[in-house]
Amino acid sequence: MDINFSKYAFLEGQLLLIDKPLEWTSFQLVNKIRWAIRKTYGIKKIKVGHAGTLDPLATGLMLICTGKMTKQIDQFMGMEKSYSGTFRLGATTPSYDLETTVSNPKPFDHISHDLLVKTRNAFLGKIQQKPPLHSAIKKDGKRLYTIARAGETTEIPSREVTITSFELPNTKLPDVDFLVSCSKGTYIRSLAHDFGQKLDCGAHLVSLRRTAIGSYTLEDSLTLDAFLHSLEGKS
Repeated sequence: MDINFSKYAFLEGQLLLIDKPLEWTSFQLVNKIRWAIRKTYGIKKIKVGHAGTLDPLATGLMLICTGKMTKQIDQFMGMEKSYSGTFRLGATTPSYDLETTVSNPKPFDHISHDLLVKTRNAFLGKIQQKPPLHSAIKKDGKRLYTIARAGETTEIPSREVTITSFELPNTKLPDVDFLVSCSKGTYIRSLAHDFGQKLDCGAHLVSLRRTAIGSYTLEDSLTLDAFLHSLEGKS
């Protein structure tokens, strides 16, 4: 990825491909980049935003827009996204990943390669999916994770998403590795949960890495540390 590390270029607008670190929120990443640009060039104010969140326990590609490029965020958000990661069969969690405690253990002795493939095929194309209760979606003015953390529940409407490809390149039970390409708004945590439900053994997401957004790929991204180091060289 070629970045013009000049004050004018950041203000006019640039698209940054950044590899989000583990345990960082998308909000924290944007704030860090905004603060670093402001500090380096002595800018009082600059717009910085992202085109699609990643959960704290996920890593990988985020598109960060600066300056006038923030006006194009909606265009980037609508692009297809690709992920790699691992589902763990045999138990569920309230958040559908490792953010919350694993519970409800179930046997997975009945799982075979053929059953995994058959179940995988059921998720290809247009499907109905419910976002996790532990998510940033708003309902009645409240973030769902706020409702979840208060110990409350609420009915979450299903919505249509599209899974354009879903591969299972490696299986070492209870772990199942996956490669998924999907439409905007797809929750891979929900895919993990629903996959386990259909297998009748439960499942949750244990790792997730976003590898592409449209034609933009993780291979062309910079780590946050590399970006900050390059910025420091301009100060």
